[in-house]
Amino acid sequence: MGKSEYLTYKGKPLVRCGKTLYYGSMADKYVIKMDVKDTKKSVDLDVGTKVTVQLMYTDPNIRTRKQIVKSSEKPGLYLALDIADAWLTRALAE
Repeated sequence: MGKSEYLTYKGKPLVRCGKTLYYGSMADKYVIKMDVKDTKKSVDLDVGTKVTVQLMYTDPNIRTRKQIVKSSEKPGLYLALDIADAWLTRALAE
């Protein structure tokens, strides 16, 4: 078995592009988009303190505004990943 080319969280891909993280596979019906809106310095590392979480359709034929199914703002990346995993698991189980 080969190595995955992406970092994974709970078995699903987690891809970072700047201050935006995508959780889930673009081949599925839904994906989570997380935008880090604010950070603070902790020792020599920037830590996200305000993260917007959005459950979105991956269908490119749907207009951008209609792609967002759910949205929330969390006070840290851990809480954002926690809700992201719950939302994505439920949405993909439908």
